[in-house]
Amino acid sequence: MKTIGDLKVAIFADGAEQAGMLEMYAKPYIKGFTTNPSLMRKAGINDYERFAREILKEIPDRPISFEVFADDFTEMARQARKIATWGKNTRVKIPITNTRRESSVPLCERLTQEGIPLNVTAIFTPEQVQDVVEAVRGGAPTYVSVFAGRIADTGVDPVPLMAEAVLRLAPAPNTELIWASPRELLNIFQADAIGCHIITVTNDILQKLSLVGKDLSEYSLETVKMFHNDGSGAGFAL
Repeated sequence: MKTIGDLKVAIFADGAEQAGMLEMYAKPYIKGFTTNPSLMRKAGINDYERFAREILKEIPDRPISFEVFADDFTEMARQARKIATWGKNTRVKIPITNTRRESSVPLCERLTQEGIPLNVTAIFTPEQVQDVVEAVRGGAPTYVSVFAGRIADTGVDPVPLMAEAVLRLAPAPNTELIWASPRELLNIFQADAIGCHIITVTNDILQKLSLVGKDLSEYSLETVKMFHNDGSGAGFAL
């Protein structure tokens, strides 16, 4: 079985809690970071720009993605251009559509031709992948972020779709595929196996990395002991 050191897929930490991000920054196998407005709201952040600038001072040498939150494309463009000035390691996240299902692909094309590195996010279909690839080919570096975990939540195996996405990105060497929203540690190894470039992982899943390669017989015994200790500790009686 591969170890973390054997993997070719780059592991990015996904979150918006400063302490957690800095904890992951101390780990050399974490190659970058992603955030989004939902994670920021959950973390209690109320000053978007101040948070971003502070974390960029602490993490100046690994890519960090910050997302626009406007729904109008003119305002999205303004926000994107502003975010891009915050640091050389900044990637601007643009959702694949706005809330009215209007495609943001033309905006992505304009921004990438301006030289703004992007992270096109909330992608779910091969057609969306293809549209982005055609729009940004030859432009600034662009992450293509496919939400494999949410696809899996619908009962669909995301692995074939992600493997197809790898092939669709091949003609555009300025693009890299992100396996977004993983649900379990196994997804890291699945992403690596199909040649996916990046996987974004939350801290709770990253904490399980110590289990990689663990002897399953020993893990079985530990689980039995846990059940026994919890039953005894609860004082159950029949």
